[in-house]
Amino acid sequence: MKHAETVTFGGGGLDRAEDLRRHPEMLSALPVRTLPLWRGKPLLNAARDGLAFIGGPAFTDHGTPVLIGRIDGAAIFARDVSALRVEDVSDMLGGFTDTSEQTHADLPDGTAFAELRQAMTRLSPLDAEIAATAKGVLDWHRTHGFCANCGSPTDAGKAGWMRGCAGCGRMHFPRTDPVVIMLITRGNSVLLGRSPAWPEGFFSCLAGFMEPGETLEAAVRREVWEETGIRVGPVSYLSSQPWPFPGSLMLGAHGEAISEQIEIDPEEIAEAIWLSREDMAEVLAGNHARILPAREGAIAHFLLQNWLADTLD
Repeated sequence: MKHAETVTFGGGGLDRAEDLRRHPEMLSALPVRTLPLWRGKPLLNAARDGLAFIGGPAFTDHGTPVLIGRIDGAAIFARDVSALRVEDVSDMLGGFTDTSEQTHADLPDGTAFAELRQAMTRLSPLDAEIAATAKGVLDWHRTHGFCANCGSPTDAGKAGWMRGCAGCGRMHFPRTDPVVIMLITRGNSVLLGRSPAWPEGFFSCLAGFMEPGETLEAAVRREVWEETGIRVGPVSYLSSQPWPFPGSLMLGAHGEAISEQIEIDPEEIAEAIWLSREDMAEVLAGNHARILPAREGAIAHFLLQNWLADTLD
């Protein structure tokens, strides 16, 4: 797609400053700005349309500082402050839709921690890329405190982009799980599915994790067959999206179905339907009587919009 990088979290142009990870003396000479995250929620400004950075190495008694990049000559660090006792802890935390916000007396006036999936479409491409990077790498640190090879504790290095094991000497680096997400069409219709964990009426494109030794094309055909019994012929790549919930790279593809009889696997999916182009337009407009649109900002929404507009090339 010619405009593939206009997908949310894409095309921000972040200078990731990999050179500074290897040269701590250069890094220490730069001014610092800190982005705190609480339980994966980045700190947003008072208008809730941008990230709120704190000047200097803030919250130094919390988490591992991770170098996210360099902006206007300053080093941008992210820090996990999940141990912070915040105000307004909500029952919505961790839910499918979390519109709650959390604050703390030490934060700048008007700022608050907010769920990234709720805020992502209001952020600039650069802020969205920073937030996705910060959330993804901090989640990785949270779950990789011990060596997968020998079980010994690991320590952060390379400005937060590595964890080293003192026990066996292994170095561990942040990983991203590749996931195929498929725009499956047949004539004038598109195939949508609903996960058992999703709200009633919420449908999206089918998706699934890739397996070792598998191409993108093979993964698309396997996942669609496993979930719906639909056979897929030609497959083409469209666009990708970092999806830090917790740490995936969504690989958007277009597959042409060569069968249409749906037979779902109830262990994989709750429901699957074919939807006409006309009905899909009603869904995205929020006017369909039964079907809710895919989450705005997610690559599924992006792919469906472009299918309707005939701009997949």
